[in-house]
Amino acid sequence: MPAQYPSYLNLLATGELARRAAQAVAGLSECVGCARQCHADRLQGGGRAPFCRTGRLAVVSSFFPHHGEEDCLRGVHGSGTIFFSQCNLRCVFCQNFDISWQGAGTCVEPPLLARIMLDLQRRARDGLHLPIVYNTGGYDSVDTLRLLDGVVDIYMPDYKMTDAETAQDLLQAADYPEVVCRALREMQRQVGDLVVDESGIARRGLLVRHLVMPHGKAGTRAAMRFLAREISPHTFVNIMRQYRPAGYAESFPSIDRPVTHAEWAEAVQMAREEGLSRFDHAACQPIPRGSK
Repeated sequence: MPAQYPSYLNLLATGELARRAAQAVAGLSECVGCARQCHADRLQGGGRAPFCRTGRLAVVSSFFPHHGEEDCLRGVHGSGTIFFSQCNLRCVFCQNFDISWQGAGTCVEPPLLARIMLDLQRRARDGLHLPIVYNTGGYDSVDTLRLLDGVVDIYMPDYKMTDAETAQDLLQAADYPEVVCRALREMQRQVGDLVVDESGIARRGLLVRHLVMPHGKAGTRAAMRFLAREISPHTFVNIMRQYRPAGYAESFPSIDRPVTHAEWAEAVQMAREEGLSRFDHAACQPIPRGSK
């Protein structure tokens, strides 16, 4: 199959994709789909409510060709982005508060969701079979990620923070640091380092987002060290500087201000010192020969 085709078409041809989809839907009856492991019945409802407050159907807030994504994803026509509502984290500083906390959006049946994806593909470039990008907060179950093996072409997780106490205070998830590390290892196992084509567009691999926070709350050095030593020194990282107080951030004095340029520059320097060199604010470069 030509390299430009998304990976899931191989699973579709063998019937494996349908088998995994059925397994995933059946699992919603006692959901352990994410690291919350809440065992809620998302098919029939009743009983314990799911932490994410999502039922059988995805809730879509908006969809459009996004021109604000990483350079290697948006190209000329933008990346086909779908914003899903609800979240398995409770980041007090969430910049999509109306979506992730308040659930703004509409439940969408699978056939309509498929049409949305195909429409976005046509708007991006006629005839192009786009890779599938899985953008996540990083609080993922490894078992669920394994269901996506061969389905997702590009994993784009957040690596939000490295300290358990801080994660409990700001994400309501003390185990986030260990969960995200397990997830990153599994994602890297599946897709390897980010590969870009001759035009600088990502085709397959891992792209990690790290939001720099005031007063070093994100634990940037530890995060970059983990990526360089435990994932790959060729990990592609977007070290983001756009933090601003949102959601309930005003109730937390240590994060109730924007990030300074100096803090962001220091974060980039930390990443370089820990051995990373592939960043979104630099031109996309192919990975060195011989790397995974």
